[in-house]
Amino acid sequence: MGEARRIIIYTGTSITHEDARKILSNADYRPPVRRGNIIRAIREEPDVIGIIDGVFFNRAAVGHREILEAIKRGITVFGGASMGALRASELDRHGMIGVGTIYQRYRSEIYTSDDEVAVVLDPETCKPLSTPLVNIRETLHKAAAEDLITPDEEREIVRIARETYYPERNYRALLERARDNAILTRERAEELHRYIEEHAVDLKREDAIEVIHRIKRETERR
Repeated sequence: MGEARRIIIYTGTSITHEDARKILSNADYRPPVRRGNIIRAIREEPDVIGIIDGVFFNRAAVGHREILEAIKRGITVFGGASMGALRASELDRHGMIGVGTIYQRYRSEIYTSDDEVAVVLDPETCKPLSTPLVNIRETLHKAAAEDLITPDEEREIVRIARETYYPERNYRALLERARDNAILTRERAEELHRYIEEHAVDLKREDAIEVIHRIKRETERR
């Protein structure tokens, strides 16, 4: 058996630390990353850094240069799900390892805006208080695939979501606007909301789980 590898993972929004530890127990889980965190982490000489969640617009986001400095120092840096997916799509050619569907969509420019993954957080718990656009897209696409809404209705509700400021995005508010804009009747909006309560897709969580599994596989084989 080789020496245990030091792993630091920034998350707490896409997946809770408690749930993350059920997958990989020997990592040091920290709150969403912000500018300067990676530089300080480098001084601790970790073997692996995983970036899942991070702060966005209202505070300084994690910088490209600090991630590149970690890679230069020989630290393996993974990213996916949220801020990690965004930064990995920008830095994979420099050695950052991107994981998951959201990363792939940023890389292929299906997603182009930071606010696809942005949410407003509870400052104490890091719990999301709004719904990310990537999850809204996936959930509505699933509803359309199951013939609950038409493709045109799906596109119109996504348009409303894109035009809504990210802290104000949630399913109930979007469906109220869809009803007000005569995209859905009251009855169909209520039916769709009931469906969403049972079948909403959490793409960010799915990708966060994939990031943690990937880190676990990579560290166990060395």
